[in-house]
Amino acid sequence: MVFTALSKVVSGKNLKVPSSRIPAGICVSIKLGETKRWRSAIRVLSSDQSVTWRDTVTLSSYTSPQLSVEIRASFELDRMLGNGEVVGKFDVSWNALLRHGDEAFGPPVECKIVRDTDAGHAQFTEYVTNEEVSHLHDAIDHFQLVLDECQVDHPDRGAALTNLAWARLIGCAQEDLEDIGIIISLFRDALALRPQGHPDHSLSLYRLTKALAWRHDNDNQDTTTDIYECARIYHELLPLCPEGTYLRSTAAGEDGVDYVISECNDLPTDASDEGIRLRRIVLELCPLGHEDRPAALNELAQAVEARFQQCGTIDDLDESIQIGRNSHDLDEAISLYEDALRLRPVGHVSCDILLDNLGGALRTRFDERNDIHDLDRAISLHREALTLRPPGDLDHDTTLHNLALALNTRYDELHVSDDLNEAIDMYRESLRVVRADDSERHLTLSNLSSALCSRYMQTQKNEDVEEAIDLCQESLVALPPLHPDRWFGYRWLKEAYMSRYEILDNPTDLSLAIEHFRLASTHPTRGFPDRIQTALDWVYDAEDYEHESALEAYHTCLDLFDNHVMTRSSVLSRREAAAAFLEARTLPVDAASCAIRRDNLRLAVEFVEQGRGQQWSLASRLKTPHEDLVSANPDLAQRFSELSKRLSDAQGSPVSVDGAAADQEVIQYRRLATQWEATVAEIRNVQGFSRFLLLPSYNDLQVAARHGPVIILIASEYSCNALIVPTSGEPHHVPIPSLTLADVETLKDDFAREIRHASFMGPKESRTELIVLLRKIWDDVMLPIVKVLYCDLEVKPRSRIWLCPTAAFTSIPLHAAHPSRMKADNSGRELCLEDIYICSYTPTLSALIRSRQTMKTHVTPSFAGIGQSEPGSGQGKVLAAVDSELELVRRLVPPQITFTNLSGDEATQAGALEALRCNTWVHLACHGKQDREQPYNSRFAMRDKPLTLLDIMENDAPHAEFAFLSACHTAVGDEETPDEVIHLAAGLQFSGFKSVIGTLWVVDDATAKDVVEAFYERLFKDLEEGEVPDCTKAASALNHATYSVKSKVPLEQRIVFVHIGV
Repeated sequence: MVFTALSKVVSGKNLKVPSSRIPAGICVSIKLGETKRWRSAIRVLSSDQSVTWRDTVTLSSYTSPQLSVEIRASFELDRMLGNGEVVGKFDVSWNALLRHGDEAFGPPVECKIVRDTDAGHAQFTEYVTNEEVSHLHDAIDHFQLVLDECQVDHPDRGAALTNLAWARLIGCAQEDLEDIGIIISLFRDALALRPQGHPDHSLSLYRLTKALAWRHDNDNQDTTTDIYECARIYHELLPLCPEGTYLRSTAAGEDGVDYVISECNDLPTDASDEGIRLRRIVLELCPLGHEDRPAALNELAQAVEARFQQCGTIDDLDESIQIGRNSHDLDEAISLYEDALRLRPVGHVSCDILLDNLGGALRTRFDERNDIHDLDRAISLHREALTLRPPGDLDHDTTLHNLALALNTRYDELHVSDDLNEAIDMYRESLRVVRADDSERHLTLSNLSSALCSRYMQTQKNEDVEEAIDLCQESLVALPPLHPDRWFGYRWLKEAYMSRYEILDNPTDLSLAIEHFRLASTHPTRGFPDRIQTALDWVYDAEDYEHESALEAYHTCLDLFDNHVMTRSSVLSRREAAAAFLEARTLPVDAASCAIRRDNLRLAVEFVEQGRGQQWSLASRLKTPHEDLVSANPDLAQRFSELSKRLSDAQGSPVSVDGAAADQEVIQYRRLATQWEATVAEIRNVQGFSRFLLLPSYNDLQVAARHGPVIILIASEYSCNALIVPTSGEPHHVPIPSLTLADVETLKDDFAREIRHASFMGPKESRTELIVLLRKIWDDVMLPIVKVLYCDLEVKPRSRIWLCPTAAFTSIPLHAAHPSRMKADNSGRELCLEDIYICSYTPTLSALIRSRQTMKTHVTPSFAGIGQSEPGSGQGKVLAAVDSELELVRRLVPPQITFTNLSGDEATQAGALEALRCNTWVHLACHGKQDREQPYNSRFAMRDKPLTLLDIMENDAPHAEFAFLSACHTAVGDEETPDEVIHLAAGLQFSGFKSVIGTLWVVDDATAKDVVEAFYERLFKDLEEGEVPDCTKAASALNHATYSVKSKVPLEQRIVFVHIGV
């Protein structure tokens, strides 16, 4: 017989666990007899230590009217191991206990692991209550027995691990045990068994933080990683803890996340990617109004600014100030530093720190942006901070130094002597009060030395420069060999010796200055940007003073650039890094000019190749063919291939807008890059692969001239020259004395102007000015080259040659050089360049070599015509001739070649990419746009969205052979980095197309059809049935086509087309 009764809901208040453990929840246990017990579901404890049960129980009519009720703490929500810990007991009548319900009850779970668990809880409670160590050892023994019974797949293993770990952790805290490393491992094992989504995941995270925090507090070794891991865990944990729960109130309290935030804010500045990511996490743990938010803001700002000092990206500096301004838009930003200052007004204990740090960030930004208002404000902030740090304050010397540095910087900009003298006085005062063993004293020594050098150049008082040298030497003595700040000592010693040389003209001082240039630019622990700038200064001084170290300086600078750019995790950030040093844009051609002037022509070729097309060279390292390596060491080849693929994918991934996520992407990229570099080093130890992916030598590069000479045209401020790389033998030098760099720049601008003017002229009007410019190119540039080719190298007429222009030469139609006049004897018209030779272009010698290496034989040809006459919104006007051009191409393609027409609605971005990937030959007719500010955004207009250069680069086309780009601006680079040759035609070549026809400027789609028709007629002429078309004949076909249409196509529309590749 069963009897049921209704009663009120039962709740508990002020529930405290005797063992002081945080329970997962609380349950009610009712003893119904000798063998029967009912237990409620486990309920989560509220922040006020109360809980309400709404469970129901069905009681027998034979049940005693008085029931024994226990409130028990459970340390698991999922499966309760054992019966938990008794929180309270009371007797109550059953009809006053629970309302009506139908939950069945049964006998209690009894087994060995339950009994040992309960015994362990009991002994542990005794230990916490009475502090008898024997009880702790007994508890640990019981919990260990339970763990031994709960093997790997046992459902209660997580609970058993946690019980044992917690007992041992409390023993550590009471100094009764010393095995914190083992304890943390136990907590980690328990967490692994309770992944995200598990009911006990949150509490397992919290328990792990307690162990890590204990080790951070008590271990004498560096435990920075422990407290940072705690921050990461709380970042995950707090969103999982509902408001109002006991775990939330504990985790968010002073012994939880607040303690972790405070400890993190006290750690030294870590400018690594991981350190900055963790600083972001700490900031996210401090919501608006949190007392530690100002300190967290300050620490993150310092870390980002420090990363700028080490790595040199302006993004880091802007972020440092944006962090201080709480906005992504500097024009609208309100400084987060200023937010912090409002939270900590004048008189607050840390107001001086914020003032000084914001001043430092603004001064650093002035170094990059040259906005004098930043510098003036920085000086005002440092002065204000100094008033809060009077003599005797521990940080007085720091603010003196910072103010002196800002004043010195303003002197360098405005040359006001009062600023310099005040800076020197403040440096001296800072040195007077700072201890001799202070870790930052060397910086003040170096900076005072710099200021004294500046005054020496002004007053020529010898005592200033002598003191400057002594100060720098003193700073170097104080620093170990690999300390990053030795760079400052080298730099200012160089400055001192150079200053004295400029006044006294003693060659010994120049030699000493050059030696310290060398030491500073090669100091291994200094960031690349500082070392690059030093090497650039070395280049300029070596050139100015005609010092023998100039070639070494160029070599050092180019190597540093390579390494600096390679650290960037995306194609876009690589270009930004390369473009950041404005004065280095001409470095490759200046280096080549220097080598030519020193009669080292082989090195000149190597310099041009190393510095030119750097973006393509770095990216192509991940696409290097390695069939020979597969034969020599297949396992190593497989690893190299996989890492190259992963690294290439990482470079092409869109950059996250979330700061922490972006930092994590950078960390992952650099880990991959490290693994890739280690694998490359391992490959170089394999016999026959010692030069694998090393910079190519002249002998390596000469392979590019196997089918015809390559002519490199160099436009430098020091000289203009041509270098001819012949099929064999030494390079030939052709000086171009009649042109300077300024002349070449003017020619480039003149061509651009005349091409624009020609677009408004009728087809029959004479292009007189354009003809004059092409004559100048012939007389001053190409005629001397042709003479060497024909007379010295005996290159036969109608042979192929390749042009590799640099700098401003890249925007000049060299292939169209033409005398446009009669011979001296009036026997006929003089021949032009394309009458004598068949011209192609190549971005670099390596690009030409790569194209030839990947040439396939016996590939079944397939041809895709891609045309878009009506592009999507904002991509350009309707092109009326596109569809008829594609139909023309279809008719001209031999019938044995499969032809696919992709136009109209089918010519989308994805459709075009697929066609490029799957076909060997492609003709593309549409709008083309070269983005001169961000060349990787250069694009072809499609129906839905643009097909960008970045899309093309990421699109692997292993079987591709030939592409005709009947679109505007497909073979012209950008203004900022012309020697990178970043344009659409080069992108097609990089993705796999060996032979490409592109355009230098705007194409008239109506007249382009005439060139297209003449080109394909010539290319496919005499092609036998079953014969495969040869993409290496494209240059000859283009040469013939432009000649054959000269009576009906205007000059600028004939010479707009250029051939690139094999």
